[in-house]
Amino acid sequence: MAQSTVVPPPYDVDHTRVNEWLLNRRRPVRDLAAPPPGSGLRPVPGDPGLPVIGHGIELLRLGINYAMKRYEQHGPVSWARAFGVNMVSATGPDAAQTVLANKDKAYSQQGWEYFIGPFFTRGLMLLDFEEHLYHRRLMQLAFTAERLSGYLGQVSEVVRSGLDDWAPGTGFPVYRSLKQLTLDVATRVFMASSVGADADRVTSAFVDTVRAGTALVRLPVGRWGAGLRGRRVLEDYFRAALPAKRASDSDDLFAALCHARTDEGETFTDDDVVNHMIFLMMAAHDTSTIATSALVYYLGKHPEWQDRVRAESLAMGDQPLTVEALGQLPALDLVLKESMRLVAPVPWMVRRTVKDTELLGHHVPAGVIVTTLSWVNHMLPEYWSDPLRFDPERFAQDRREDRSHRFAYMPFGGGVHKCIGMHFGTYEVKTLAHELVRRFEWSVPADYHVRWDPMALPLPKDGLPVTLRRR
Repeated sequence: MAQSTVVPPPYDVDHTRVNEWLLNRRRPVRDLAAPPPGSGLRPVPGDPGLPVIGHGIELLRLGINYAMKRYEQHGPVSWARAFGVNMVSATGPDAAQTVLANKDKAYSQQGWEYFIGPFFTRGLMLLDFEEHLYHRRLMQLAFTAERLSGYLGQVSEVVRSGLDDWAPGTGFPVYRSLKQLTLDVATRVFMASSVGADADRVTSAFVDTVRAGTALVRLPVGRWGAGLRGRRVLEDYFRAALPAKRASDSDDLFAALCHARTDEGETFTDDDVVNHMIFLMMAAHDTSTIATSALVYYLGKHPEWQDRVRAESLAMGDQPLTVEALGQLPALDLVLKESMRLVAPVPWMVRRTVKDTELLGHHVPAGVIVTTLSWVNHMLPEYWSDPLRFDPERFAQDRREDRSHRFAYMPFGGGVHKCIGMHFGTYEVKTLAHELVRRFEWSVPADYHVRWDPMALPLPKDGLPVTLRRR
């Protein structure tokens, strides 16, 4: 096994004695399930953790450090009890490839149902096999090259207008400001409208639904209850807008889903459209906000790279970016890839086994939740040189460390469920960064290290305050 890779700041969540005790103590290893006699397979090692709560608190408090420590203790396949269920961790590129490529169709999206099913009912990420392919084929009609080009023009308009309202200064709250801006982008591009007076209510509903999945208490109270209420707010909001979208000829994604029709005449139902809009709106603005926040943080920590990215963008002139022009910003591309490696916007993916299967020589029984940890894969020294260091050049053509393994770098997931909006999301974040460096300069103190809250998706716990100056 590799040398210790427990991650220091900015990933470490806390430095208290309690956390050190949680991280370093050992528990007796227990096998998850005995393999069939004569199979030659090994049982999955692990342990249930503390009574009742299992490893849930450790996972929530320590995030990637907890996952790293389990990998070092047990290897790429292990199990632990958390959130009321036994979960197998498939860590490292080989394990991730087995699960996400899913050649024997043993791994179902039902794993997501346990965590976010009540909040993102029948979103694309929760559908399986033939049904998933049917919905993905229809949805792909909303992400054609022609539509993406049209979306990008709208992104530029919203970003430029939104940045006009930013008030530079010390302690500028980057994350909150970016989240509002990406929500504005999503509502314009996906709905051809603005949430207007509903902005705070809709934003809160999205935050509550995302965070609810890791609630320790699964009752209609606390975080779980807030998520259920948030789902109702979102469903009412989109369902109320549905009739007008069915009747419109606008070029937004909402209308595209309403009118999507295959050559065989297949279409989405009203329920399909509402469910997909809730999921896509969450995915579009949450992950883009995280990726842009990480990029802003690292450019603030590394002004030489900020200057390099800015020089490229200024050389492009004042015209809004096109898809072709985005390909002419190599420094920005390197920085974005490295930022998403160091802070994976979606740090883990979940499956459930629908039959007994084999995972790297281990027997995994049917009905078990299996998680793949992309964030950990991004940090393994077996695949990345000095993995904790910000080093965008690792993605340059003469190095391409991301090619060390097909699943070493997976900010958009992998397999047939790879993010359908990955190209749109990349274009959006690059447009945000392009406009930011043209208008502003920013910095953070030399001794500042952002702490990413591992509660659900990685959010900066302090909102990522920077010193922002208008150029």
